[in-house]
Amino acid sequence: MTLAFPFGKNDCQANAFLKELPMMNETITEKPDFDFENFTFGVQATDQMLVAKYENGAWSNFQIGPVKNISLSPLAMCLHYGQTVFEGLKAFKTTDGKINIFRLESHFKRMNRSLERMAMPALPASCFIDGIRELVSKESQWVIDDPEYALYIRPFAIATENKLGVDASHDYLFMVILSPLKAYYNSPLRVVVETNYIRSAKGGAGAAKNGGNYGASLLPQQKAKKEGFDQIIWLDSNEKKYIEESGTMNIMFILNGKTLLTPALSDSILDGITRDSIIKLAPELNLEVEERSIQISEIIDRIASGEQVEGFGVGTAAVISPIKEISYKGDSFETYVQEDAGMYRIKEMLSEIRRGIRPDPFGWSDLV
Repeated sequence: MTLAFPFGKNDCQANAFLKELPMMNETITEKPDFDFENFTFGVQATDQMLVAKYENGAWSNFQIGPVKNISLSPLAMCLHYGQTVFEGLKAFKTTDGKINIFRLESHFKRMNRSLERMAMPALPASCFIDGIRELVSKESQWVIDDPEYALYIRPFAIATENKLGVDASHDYLFMVILSPLKAYYNSPLRVVVETNYIRSAKGGAGAAKNGGNYGASLLPQQKAKKEGFDQIIWLDSNEKKYIEESGTMNIMFILNGKTLLTPALSDSILDGITRDSIIKLAPELNLEVEERSIQISEIIDRIASGEQVEGFGVGTAAVISPIKEISYKGDSFETYVQEDAGMYRIKEMLSEIRRGIRPDPFGWSDLV
């Protein structure tokens, strides 16, 4: 059954309406007919999705119902001018049987920052936060008790006004789909420093989580994979010597087991939620945090001189992905990926907070 929720002018008002429909709000608890041990991330959605429309200056027509295809006119502006924004977050089963939607409010705030940058209307909290809570609650049977597993949550918004003309749309769709997820990368990565293409430029939309940033990355990433690499290290657009990100992730380094080093945020670097989580956890491991400009030559020189350099990508899907080799201008440099590396301890701490094993002093856990 599809649920439809009335909207106020500026709010989805989902919660108030749900309380009036207890029978329609029942959650299915039977485990789905799905092989949770053997699957490919991103090709299987769960059974239900969330949809809302933006028309006449307001979000309305909030619905949770079966996953189905959507219909768009070939004139829909998202197909022509790149007004697409998305987020990625996860739900975990805690050790006491609850479901933890990790850092839901932080993802909501970042989604709205991205929407603002792409000239799209902000989402009210009741549509994003309460809508996702309700959807995950209804799909709770997809969140299993496995420390290596999470339910990936993909909220996204697209421009739907039917018009050819370079302008911001007046109509939009907001949707949320869910997909099972295990390890995004199964082994340490070989990465190559990209010295030709760039991911984003100063003054651009690199800090927004929009489709264009990812579309522009596909060709260099494809070329890197043909050469045997798993990912790219992106450099800055002006001088092409400062590290910015690693493929689809923020990038971090631990130097000699003492310092957590990562590029400072800018309008060309995504403000990663996992990045922020790791920075806040670092002091518990007695790691000094440095957020600053990092020349690729500094990292190469440190490795070449024999320093212990851990490199790793961080992101919602990837969590912490160790980098075992950096290729730069034809030479390869091996980083520290031994079992005692600090990045593994941080990953374990993060996992323990998500699963309710370790106390959450930061208020990151949103329990369903």
